[in-house]
Amino acid sequence: MKPIRKAIFPVAGLGTRFLPATKAMPKEMLTVVDRPLIQHVVDEAREAGIEHLIFVTGRNKSVIEDHFDRQFELEVTLKERNKKGELRLLAQDTPDAGTTSFTRQQSPLGLGHAVWCAREIVGNEPFAVVLPDVLVQNEPGCLAQMVAAYSKQKGKANIIAVEEVPMDRVHMYGIVGVGKESGAAMPITKMVEKPRREDAPSNLSITGRYILQPEIFSILENQQTGAGGEIQLTDAMIALSKTQPFYAVKFEGRSYDCGSKLGFLTANVAYALKRKDIAGELTDELKRLLG
Repeated sequence: MKPIRKAIFPVAGLGTRFLPATKAMPKEMLTVVDRPLIQHVVDEAREAGIEHLIFVTGRNKSVIEDHFDRQFELEVTLKERNKKGELRLLAQDTPDAGTTSFTRQQSPLGLGHAVWCAREIVGNEPFAVVLPDVLVQNEPGCLAQMVAAYSKQKGKANIIAVEEVPMDRVHMYGIVGVGKESGAAMPITKMVEKPRREDAPSNLSITGRYILQPEIFSILENQQTGAGGEIQLTDAMIALSKTQPFYAVKFEGRSYDCGSKLGFLTANVAYALKRKDIAGELTDELKRLLG
């Protein structure tokens, strides 16, 4: 079984739910405490052993590429001011040369199309897809848990991260039906994109993390548009599931939908409360605010 070395980060979205903040700045660069959203998910991927980071970008997203590059003027200034801690932080967050790739999704045709845009960079090997909108707070991270489950499968397996959602919200997500649990993974028996409550096979929602086999690219190449007039990744996975097994991993940890204002604000509080340098003072401030 080939290891998971590459991860795709779809970052071409317009971020309309965060206007006007995202008028001139990519939503992926909004910070949770002091780290951009995209840095949080890249950290998760690197912890899981990902060696090659593939960003599918759009117009006005060049700042993401700049973020993962060296900034010599800043480094020189920090050295002159003897800011050793800040220099170490920059060094550990900067990927090694040749480990990042950027490609464009010229038209907003959906997640499935964004993944397909990275086909030439991924090549003929399994890969991960990580959505920057979703943060999962846990050690080990969500993707590391998925890679561990993947390593125990035989043959060409596909893995999807799932979590429970209230039944009155299943119409907002991709939903899976599952068979009997085997270790950390459950065989997926059905996938439905945004089903009605009465049609949902369970309350397990797809949660922004995937490990997929390269055969999905040929399906995406001919995939018809689905919900919202977009090329849906879920539709392609349903097609691939006819010839390859899919497994669900109900990960440990809590997810935060940072594509929503409430989820983004909650993530900031949750991540700040895990920080020893600010958790105490933040707790005091929250108590004062809640009165």
